[in-house]
Amino acid sequence: MMRAPAAAPGADIVVIESTYGDRRHPSAPSTDGLCEVISRTAARGGTTLIPAFAVGRAQAILHAVLRLKAAGRIPDLPVYLNSPMATQVTRLLQLHADEHLLSAQERQDLVDKVRYVRTEDESRALNRPAFPSLIVAASGMATGGRVLHHLQALAPDPRNAIVFVGHQAAGTRGATLLGGADSIRMHGQWVPVRAEIAAIEGMSSHADQGQLLAWLATLPRPPRHVYVTHGEPQAADALRQAIQERFGWPASVPEYLDTTQEPPCP
Repeated sequence: MMRAPAAAPGADIVVIESTYGDRRHPSAPSTDGLCEVISRTAARGGTTLIPAFAVGRAQAILHAVLRLKAAGRIPDLPVYLNSPMATQVTRLLQLHADEHLLSAQERQDLVDKVRYVRTEDESRALNRPAFPSLIVAASGMATGGRVLHHLQALAPDPRNAIVFVGHQAAGTRGATLLGGADSIRMHGQWVPVRAEIAAIEGMSSHADQGQLLAWLATLPRPPRHVYVTHGEPQAADALRQAIQERFGWPASVPEYLDTTQEPPCP
C-alpha cells in the first residue's frame, strides 16, 4: 500500500501522519457494514446520504456500492454522485486506465450505472426523492459543498441514513453527528437530526497504527528523528509512544510554530 522511503544520503528526518495512530482497522470486510445500512434504509423507504471526499474516496465508495448491487446484496436503487469535482475526477479513471486496477467493465459501470448530478435544479430535486436512493456528495466531513443542503433536507427524516466513511476531525459537522447531536447548525438555522447516523470502519485511505509502524520498519537505517503530524492529539501521541517503544527512535509531536535546525537536503 505504501512505498518505502528512498535511501538517499541525509534523508534521516522522517515526517509521518497519525490520523489513526492510536487504533487498528477492523479485519472484517468494510463493505458488510455499508451493505447493512443501505439495505435497512431502503427497506424503510429512506435515502442513504454518504458525505465523501471528492478525490479518491467518492470513487472508491461508488465502486463498492456498484459491486454490492451486482452481487444482489443491496436493492437496485439509483446511485447519484453530486459533486462537480468528484465528477471530474471520476472521468480520470477512464482517461488513465493504466494507473489503477479497475477492469474495463468496472470503469464502464462507473459511467453507465451512476447518475451524475450536473445542475443546481437536479441537485435540489434529490432532496425530494420519490423512492429509496443513494447519494454520494462532498465534502467528506460535511464542512461545505453540496452535501450540506442534502443534510438539511434529509437529516430530519428518521427513514433516512447519513453514513460516514472516513475520519471526522474534531469540530466538524461529521464529528458532531457521530457524537450523537440531536441537531446541527447549517445555513443560519438549527436542523433536527432524526435520521440514522452510521460510521463504516475500515474504508479510510489512512493507514492504522500497525501499518504505519510496518512502513517505518522498511527504512534502510534508523532516522535521527521522527516527527508525528496530521492527527488528533491523542492519536499523534499514541503513535509517538509506539515508535519509541518498538524502535527506540527519538520521536515527537511538533506544536504550532515549532522549528528545528536541520541540515539542508543534499
